[in-house]
Amino acid sequence: MNIKQLGVPVVLAFCAVLAGCSTATVVTLQNGTQYVTKDVPKTKTKDGFYEFEDISGKMVRVRADEVATVKKED
Repeated sequence: MNIKQLGVPVVLAFCAVLAGCSTATVVTLQNGTQYVTKDVPKTKTKDGFYEFEDISGKMVRVRADEVATVKKED
């Protein structure tokens, strides 16, 4: 088998593995606002906030008492 022919399936498999590593999560606030994140947000910090990056790449920081639910996107 030619090395070029072998390289394409290896690259595709690597991309599939990387895509499986991230878990889209929906963070719903008490007021109904929803944020979709690339990964599960960090748990509550010492100062009582959740910190996460939404799918647009913006860092979001909300008070823990404002968060209603954090669950995986279906």
